[in-house]
Amino acid sequence: MDQANPFESRNTYRLHRGEYLVWLAIVTGLFAYHIRDVRWLPAVALFLYIDLVGYIPGAIAYHRSSTKHISKVYYVLYNTMHSMITQTVVVGLWGLTIGWEWALLIVPFHIFGDRALFGNFLKPFALDFEPVPFKQFETVSAALNKTRTTRAIADTSPASSVPPSLSVSVRLADPLPQLQKGIEDDRSRSA
Repeated sequence: MDQANPFESRNTYRLHRGEYLVWLAIVTGLFAYHIRDVRWLPAVALFLYIDLVGYIPGAIAYHRSSTKHISKVYYVLYNTMHSMITQTVVVGLWGLTIGWEWALLIVPFHIFGDRALFGNFLKPFALDFEPVPFKQFETVSAALNKTRTTRAIADTSPASSVPPSLSVSVRLADPLPQLQKGIEDDRSRSA
């Protein structure tokens, strides 16, 4: 994943989740170490409010919808409530107004847990609200998971000297136009 290719292969996705797993372990350790100092009512409220506002309404709307196309408002609610930016502001305001306390660790615990354990990151408008395989991404994923050597050989050879078997792999390795068309089709359906 980079600024020109804002998507991940299965391996980089696992590594990304692994980074959150490390942070989850740190937060869990701190929370466990200070468990006697945790005020439980704020901890439970801080843990639940993220999903009560950001996930549950969208999940209900999605499961009630016969087409599975729901308002973008639900995506915005989810992304806002599951944003580290939003939650840093919430924790900061809580700390400055109510006071710093160990219960605040439940907020990063929730976000890191969603990302590390469940693989849930922010939701793009073009995808279903709940996890459903996106056919065009499967094409990109297959191309990303091919060996780098095969693509390097195919990419450096002039088109006229590429054997037919490699020219097929070159065509398969360039699924981005199909992905872009799929996203545009999904956007037009949800508009």
